Amino acid sequence: MHNPIREKRLLDITEAEDLEQLRSIREREQSRLATELSTSPAYAVMESLNELHDTLITQAIRLAENDLARLGHGAPPVPYTYMLYGSGGRYEQTLYSDQDSGLVYADVSNEVEEERCRIYFPLFAATVVQYLIALGYPPCEGSVIASNPEWCLSLRGWKKKIDSWFAEPSWENVRYLLIAADGRALSGDKVLADKFKDQIYNDMLDRPVIARRLMENTIRHKVLVGVFGQLLTERYGEEAGSLDIKYGAYIPMVNAFRLLAMQAGIRDTSTLSRIEALKQANVLSEDEAMEASDAFVFFLKLRLLATGTHEDGQLIGTGKISSKQLTKEMKIPLKQALKAGAKIQRRVQRELQHRFGGR
Repeated sequence: MHNPIREKRLLDITEAEDLEQLRSIREREQSRLATELSTSPAYAVMESLNELHDTLITQAIRLAENDLARLGHGAPPVPYTYMLYGSGGRYEQTLYSDQDSGLVYADVSNEVEEERCRIYFPLFAATVVQYLIALGYPPCEGSVIASNPEWCLSLRGWKKKIDSWFAEPSWENVRYLLIAADGRALSGDKVLADKFKDQIYNDMLDRPVIARRLMENTIRHKVLVGVFGQLLTERYGEEAGSLDIKYGAYIPMVNAFRLLAMQAGIRDTSTLSRIEALKQANVLSEDEAMEASDAFVFFLKLRLLATGTHEDGQLIGTGKISSKQLTKEMKIPLKQALKAGAKIQRRVQRELQHRFGGR
């Protein structure tokens, strides 16, 4: 369908020649989309917002490539792919999403190419990250970011890295495997991304220790609804009465459906796509999939309504719904959605206990 607003937005971004223009477009378009949230379906706004983020980041990558070439560093010495993780990898970014990223570049055949890659790609990744900071995207607090040498590797380097995560399934390494499972290619050679994901999925859940740790990690964050259906809001401090929608509703469902999808060999990264694929694979019934999808779309809407701040030019989200926003009209569907989230989390926990005797 012809959409002149969308087409103009995309054209403005792809024609932008500097970061100031891109920042201005981001702020203008996010303000417009925030206004639309009161009149348009939440998922439609989410799709537009994620297309906006993808296009902005892609253009920042293109500007970084061009600027490095102008500075005498040449073109990328081998094909690469720029990966998004976290909410970016799942197509679930909000107005305040940070940078969760990585870089995979092709293996080389000689020492000359290896040296060129060793110099070029860390510089390139650092440049992209700085450009995105200028656009208001803060770096990942956990250092899952392309400018971190641990997340900027050749395909061969990534194989060694992933093998090391499997060999030592510590809590942190299992967390990295889950992060990597949400990864998707945004820019560059997407075949490299497929080969990268092959390293993660091949035989992952045939290893009992890995499978057990994945499940333990998955149920770490509990849905914030009590046994009597009451909302478990913040009790103390300045945020008393607020609800942590990110870690008390959204993340538990993300984690549960990621694990179910991984068990079924499903490589979709968005949560709603995973739910649909699980239905097609007969892991979820029609009713279960509909209930889960409705609840998750509601959480996506609340994520867009969550409070945020501007700090040093960065857009920082709290992931929380304030007590003023928790109106009586909102609480009824919220409790229903949280109960649906708690149900799927209990399902995963039962499987943990049945298969591995866990908590």
